[in-house]
Amino acid sequence: MSNLEELVQEINRFEAIISEWDESQRCVAVGLKRAIEALHKAALTSLIKSLKQESMSALRHAVADEVVYGVLLYHELVKPPKLPLAERIQTALEEIRPGLKSHNGDVELVAIKPPDIVEIRLIGTCSSCPASTLTLSQGVEQVIKNHCPEITKVVAVNNSPTVNNTNSSLISPFSSKITSTWIKVATIDQVPEFSVLAVQIAGNSLILHRQGVTVTCYHNACSHLGSSLEEGKVENGIITCPSHGFQYKLKTGECLTAPDVSLHSYPLKIKDDKVFVKLQK
Repeated sequence: MSNLEELVQEINRFEAIISEWDESQRCVAVGLKRAIEALHKAALTSLIKSLKQESMSALRHAVADEVVYGVLLYHELVKPPKLPLAERIQTALEEIRPGLKSHNGDVELVAIKPPDIVEIRLIGTCSSCPASTLTLSQGVEQVIKNHCPEITKVVAVNNSPTVNNTNSSLISPFSSKITSTWIKVATIDQVPEFSVLAVQIAGNSLILHRQGVTVTCYHNACSHLGSSLEEGKVENGIITCPSHGFQYKLKTGECLTAPDVSLHSYPLKIKDDKVFVKLQK
């Protein structure tokens, strides 16, 4: 092992030296490296073919060697080890989790039913949201299948109707602790007609849009998985979520992709060409 470590250190030393050369010199070194690697790959490919014909057990024994395996993996002559299915599913859920948490929701793995079914549970607002079916099919299911192509079906089980009351849009309007105030967010000239203006103010992420003299304001989050809308394409008064393609009418906030999942709007008024939005404190 000490010889292997010395070889790795030697390679690192030469790479560090080459990195200090000018571009033309580095190109020569890189070209030589690629040519040598191509020769080695061709030789290793022929060796593997011969071993397969003579003795598969000998080939398996050779690949079991850490150094041999590492070199073959570098040349893409063997496939990297596949993580266990449960680990890949958890990786997929971690990828989708931030979008769910932005809506005070979450997801957890319930069971893996061989050979190709996964059961999950949507938690929080995601369990009772009108878009939960789309969240499952276009969000959770898709990301699981991306990481685990052997999975053909993802099923949501035991959805709980519990609502997370930390979502400000769901807090009772009769709460004595809630107050609101009008805050200036822009001038009319700053609000575009053919795109949206993104504004961060008082801890709120907003988008504003203008159609003629009518200005509208919404929470800067797609009602599907909470993705930011500010980079979305606006055409004919309709904005398309850049992440998953959900479409909304900017005049009303109505979702054209799924019913009952409109954008969260804010009260708005205009005074002396200034745009004010009513925000809770």
